[in-house]
Amino acid sequence: MTDRRTTPDPSVVDGATPAQVSVPVLDLSTQPNGPRDRQLILGEAITVLGARDELSYVRSDKDGYVGYVARRGICPRTEPTHRISAIATHVYEDPDFKSPDRMSLSYGSVLTAIGGTGRFIETAHGYVPAQHVAEVGGHGSDPVAVASLFLGTPYLWGGNSSFGIDCSGLVQAALIACDIACPGDSDQQMQAFSECVVTDGLLRRGDLLFWRGHVAFAAGRDTLIHANAHHMAVTIEDAGAAIKRIAEQGDGPLLAHLRPVLPA
Repeated sequence: MTDRRTTPDPSVVDGATPAQVSVPVLDLSTQPNGPRDRQLILGEAITVLGARDELSYVRSDKDGYVGYVARRGICPRTEPTHRISAIATHVYEDPDFKSPDRMSLSYGSVLTAIGGTGRFIETAHGYVPAQHVAEVGGHGSDPVAVASLFLGTPYLWGGNSSFGIDCSGLVQAALIACDIACPGDSDQQMQAFSECVVTDGLLRRGDLLFWRGHVAFAAGRDTLIHANAHHMAVTIEDAGAAIKRIAEQGDGPLLAHLRPVLPA
């Protein structure tokens, strides 16, 4: 069966132009003016496939997700130099933390430096504290450590940022930060890592647990970290209690216990 989330609509496609996101958070919908399916964050690479009215039909380069975004939220692509490594930061008008802030950015946002002062990097959007960025090219080695940065982040269906995130958005952000390719939705993720089945039933930090429409990381031998609608936030909780609650609330039993392989 064709997956409409990653299969471009040939009736809309009329080219393939590299671009990037130019606003802090940009909703992506699989239907014109439809509800949010996923989000893209500042600097993310996209390919513009077509247009309809004030919308651009795009493909996300990180996971192949296709859909419609507001055309005003994208711009021509530039070569990235830095990414936001703090859970969030501000972009300032001047290289001074007392100057007006222009926007807030989420962890994982990508920037192109055009200058710097030591304490700040200068970008086309303004000045960003140097303490909150890392050069592109490096990556983490512990997805749970990345996921833990998001603790307390509000739950948001389809969210992909530190302003609001859902279960699969958290898993994707953490794995991509550790140089592991990862799709956007939990069912796609379960399929992508389907060969990484854990047979001993023991939880190890970084394992993925899947239910119908939900995914969580094992944070340790008996704890989970996940973005969940029960707490409406990213939380760490007892694994047994979470598995029991999820079943009792009608979302069914655990479907898969998988262990993605980290890069060497």
